[in-house]
Amino acid sequence: MRDAAARKWVEEDFWPREVQTYTFVPPGKAGPEGGERTVIGEEVEYRPEKGDTFFDLARYFGLGYNELVDANPGVDEWIPGHFEKPVIVPHEFILPNGSYEGIVVNVPEMRLYYYPPAKGGPRTVVTFPVGLGREEWKTPTGKFSVREKSVNPTWVIPESIRKERIADKGYSETSIAGGDPQNPLGKYRMRLTLDLYGIHGTNIPWGVGMLVSHGCVRLYPEDIEKLYPMIPVGTPGAFVYQPIKVGMRDGRVFVEVHKDLYGMKPGMYRETRTMLERQGLMSLVDEELLRAAALAQTGMPVDVTLGARSAGRVAAPSLRDADAESHEAAPSSPMDVPDAIDREVLRPAPGSAARGGVQGSPGGRPGVEHMAPTDVRLPSRATVEEARRPLTADPR
Repeated sequence: MRDAAARKWVEEDFWPREVQTYTFVPPGKAGPEGGERTVIGEEVEYRPEKGDTFFDLARYFGLGYNELVDANPGVDEWIPGHFEKPVIVPHEFILPNGSYEGIVVNVPEMRLYYYPPAKGGPRTVVTFPVGLGREEWKTPTGKFSVREKSVNPTWVIPESIRKERIADKGYSETSIAGGDPQNPLGKYRMRLTLDLYGIHGTNIPWGVGMLVSHGCVRLYPEDIEKLYPMIPVGTPGAFVYQPIKVGMRDGRVFVEVHKDLYGMKPGMYRETRTMLERQGLMSLVDEELLRAAALAQTGMPVDVTLGARSAGRVAAPSLRDADAESHEAAPSSPMDVPDAIDREVLRPAPGSAARGGVQGSPGGRPGVEHMAPTDVRLPSRATVEEARRPLTADPR
């Protein structure tokens, strides 16, 4: 029987999550015979409990708030456990089309992909959710490279943002010191050759998966700490705007459709058809499935191959059960199971970090210097509705 007490999330619950590294095969020649495998990961279902919110669950599972909302239409993000209904954890992604090198930030998806340099073995990618620029401070598109990295950076406030802060809140400071809880850059920052833009942490983790910044890319504190040492100065990158992605896996065709956040891609269905025709895949596609996927815009890969049937999702245990079941579900070595690198790993229950251990942190608990400056704080409903407005096309 479920414990009647509501779960109390604490900051240490989010730090043990390890980086998932996925293998993939980039496109070769056009058509299904090219051997492409650009759909990675796997969806699972999770049984929410009293005390869970989408903000906590998104961060725990390495997702943006937007990804849980889009994958679970009609579910109350504040009390998802109220109706005893599983929620979808959308841990499956189609890689954005491109060169599959360096850093790629897909703006409509609000997700960052990093492709480490190939060293003769299988191609790999890691991916993280991000928060991006508000409607009036759009994150741009274009190529860049990482030109500088810094720890505990001081935020020198651009004059345009300073004027906004004075008008909105009466804040007139010209800079905020590194390590200050009010510094929106967090602990780590990577400055880009696109002037005034960067990739950094955040002092408001709930904003990941929302349009909340002045154009920069914000990551969860625990994610930027993992990504930062992976990226050398000079790493190339690109901001792309791909609300529609097409991918292949095992000879089957998938499409992934996101909301057009900045209103730059009208006609989603028509655009999706054009992309499939360009890649020589339209003859393999069920048009009814394609039309449904284009309209639903769930942000999840959908198998649109002729004759496709739902294979069903992997059911994830509740977090209270995960600690007891993980030893049965996980192989003794990642290489014991073919393609294990693409499989979901059951995560430990909240509060079990000290038992399970965290890589690079003695005893499993992150050190004080790694912890956010406060306990887990959630925004008010009014704040969320204001931030979500561009995501829901609310005209207010």
